[in-house]
Amino acid sequence: MATTKASTKTSSTATKAKTGMTGKSSNRGMQKIKAKSDAAKDLQDLFEDGLKDIYWAEKELLKALPKMEKNATSDKLKKAITQHIKETEMHVQRLEKCFESMGQKAKAEKCDAMAGLIEEGKGIMEETEEGAVRDAGIIAAAQKVEHYEIATYGTLAAFAKVLGHKEGLKLLLETLKEEKKCDELLTSIADTNLNSKAE
Repeated sequence: MATTKASTKTSSTATKAKTGMTGKSSNRGMQKIKAKSDAAKDLQDLFEDGLKDIYWAEKELLKALPKMEKNATSDKLKKAITQHIKETEMHVQRLEKCFESMGQKAKAEKCDAMAGLIEEGKGIMEETEEGAVRDAGIIAAAQKVEHYEIATYGTLAAFAKVLGHKEGLKLLLETLKEEKKCDELLTSIADTNLNSKAE
């Protein structure tokens, strides 16, 4: 009986050794990422990079939202998208003011995350029949965008507070509030039997 236990223990140890599961974390395949030459050196740089990203994202949304509105069939959804187009125009203006408050000209840099979300939204519209199913897909795509924006504006507002950018903080919090409100509106539209119609 003791021999069986010992051999089982030895076998178990050998298996762990082969699979790298010895209880210690393995660093194989994990490499340190080398920073680019223009990488952010401090929080101010990171803040500015974030502003450039979301500025690009908001401007691209102004091109994508009208396509969503055109493909939606629910009157409530169409109205919500139209309203958010107007808000997005204001978001762009606020970001420009945020740059101005730091004595800088607004600059956009491609946001890979938003580019992917917009592309996914386009794909959802292509892969759904017009009507309740597409409307549900549009809401899902739009809420993914809203959640990304909520996370981004929340983070940038936190950075602005630490850095002492009072005007920028105020502008970012105004937009954050509107993004959250839009997300809640989309949820309410989905809940008012739009999703059940799509079944």
